[in-house]
Amino acid sequence: MKTLTQSPVAPDFVQNPYPFYHHARASGDLIYWDDYQIVAAVSHKAVQTLLKDRRFGREAPAEMQKPGPRHLAPWSAIEAHSLLELEPPRHTRLRALVMRAFTSRAITALEPAIRDLTHALIDDFPDSPFDLLDRFCTQVPVITICRLLGVPEEMSPDLLRWSHSMVAMYQASRTAQTEQDAAAASQEFTDFLNSYIDRRRTDSRDDLITRLIAAEEDGEKLTRDELVATCVLLLNAGHEATVHSLGNGVKTALELGLDRSVFQPGVIDGTVEEILRYDPPLHMFTRYAYEDVTLFDHHFRRGDEVALLLGAANRDPAVWTNPDQFDPTRPVVTNTSFGGGLHFCVGAPLARLEMRVALSILFNRCPSLRLSEAPAYDNTYHFHGLQRLIVET
Repeated sequence: MKTLTQSPVAPDFVQNPYPFYHHARASGDLIYWDDYQIVAAVSHKAVQTLLKDRRFGREAPAEMQKPGPRHLAPWSAIEAHSLLELEPPRHTRLRALVMRAFTSRAITALEPAIRDLTHALIDDFPDSPFDLLDRFCTQVPVITICRLLGVPEEMSPDLLRWSHSMVAMYQASRTAQTEQDAAAASQEFTDFLNSYIDRRRTDSRDDLITRLIAAEEDGEKLTRDELVATCVLLLNAGHEATVHSLGNGVKTALELGLDRSVFQPGVIDGTVEEILRYDPPLHMFTRYAYEDVTLFDHHFRRGDEVALLLGAANRDPAVWTNPDQFDPTRPVVTNTSFGGGLHFCVGAPLARLEMRVALSILFNRCPSLRLSEAPAYDNTYHFHGLQRLIVET
């Protein structure tokens, strides 16, 4: 296995990680990423295999689990009950309960509201250059997830602040201040949700929090800690990835001068899938080996951690012809942007719906939309999203 060195916070890498991915993939399905001190899967085949192989999972093996540092206790308490971090049997039970509330019917029913919201946001666009990331790409998913959960929309600035602080814990640029901010945000988020859940228990509404409270599977319900962690996950994951998907998609469209016809009905679904493949919002996901196993000529021992480079898998020329070319007409092949296996993103249908509606309306109503300054990606690897997106209509 070849060892490669590439700082995940190097400016050139932050702005364009794909040359490194191509270099890594030329060395095989797996490489050793020295900066992370970890084996990394870089081919589509390897990433998909590891996403679905039950001998690997998100939760650390029992003998490796230990209490986190005291100063991170509020953040760790949420992580301990997060669907994203658990494996069967806890994951099976929790996901079944969540899916009883997070139904396709509930998601589909949001489409008219997403359309109205998109039009309302565009109505408020200023005549001078403005940040589309802040005024549009962020607002569509965060307001939508607030409405889905039943959280007051006026809470969205707090939710955004808490979410940004918490997910920063996964970034390569994490610092001691990052940890302090994450702990404080986690405590504030938990306190808010505990109070709000109490109100919902006596004042039922037609929203996701009420349905999560009522959800039952084989006589079991979500515990209070699980309910809080699930709401946090849905709020955080429910907008973070979609914000970057929308922003990256608009950036790509404007930089490449895409014909607006690719955002029309009948074509938009393919365009959305190509956006997700071409420049996904999440580039790395990790797994632990649960037993000694040999895959792709490498022997993993129980407890070994492996990085799945989703951004590299999505540009694999063994799967996509001319993978560095944006082509919304190419046949859809399952990309890795929403993960896979047991941890396939429960919010994927909602994210696709938001992208389809928001992008089609945006480019229909703003045919002269253009960049007014060159976009730059934020130093947030393993996330991949813009600092800002300054445009004019």
